[in-house]
Amino acid sequence: MKKLNFIVLMLLFVGFTSNAQQKVKKATTVAYNVNDYASFGDKFQPSNVLTEKQMLKKYKNLKKGDTIAVKFKSNIKAVCKKKGCWMEMDLTDDTKSFVKFKDYGFFVPLNADNSEAIVSGKAFVDVVSVSELKHYAKDAGKSQAEISKITKPKTTYSFLANGVLIKK
Repeated sequence: MKKLNFIVLMLLFVGFTSNAQQKVKKATTVAYNVNDYASFGDKFQPSNVLTEKQMLKKYKNLKKGDTIAVKFKSNIKAVCKKKGCWMEMDLTDDTKSFVKFKDYGFFVPLNADNSEAIVSGKAFVDVVSVSELKHYAKDAGKSQAEISKITKPKTTYSFLANGVLIKK
């Protein structure tokens, strides 16, 4: 009889903790209406989307060579002013994620700066060469003086997006 009581008690405990975990998960899941966004690249559902703070935490746990499939939402800080072929997204005031688009297969509007966006793709840590950094600075419309100051490679939080949603 003691064994049966123990089993019943354990089943109740497992059921209670499982139910509590589901309630927590539901409370932290944010629903995004895809109709509120313009879509670029592959279509995707904006579910399980991380905040910029959650994304930064993921990046901090990555080493060069690691890649994770993820979606995150943030504000677009800058867009390539020539084609819209890359963008920077805020992670904090001082930290950005550099986003390129898979296979150079799509672009975002040149005026998308300061827009809310959700990206879907692969996050990784990269080391960007001086020549590539200068190229991106030129694309961003930086002055020759600013471009000349670039003398060292930079470790970046990079993202290869297969799809982007930008708030209308």
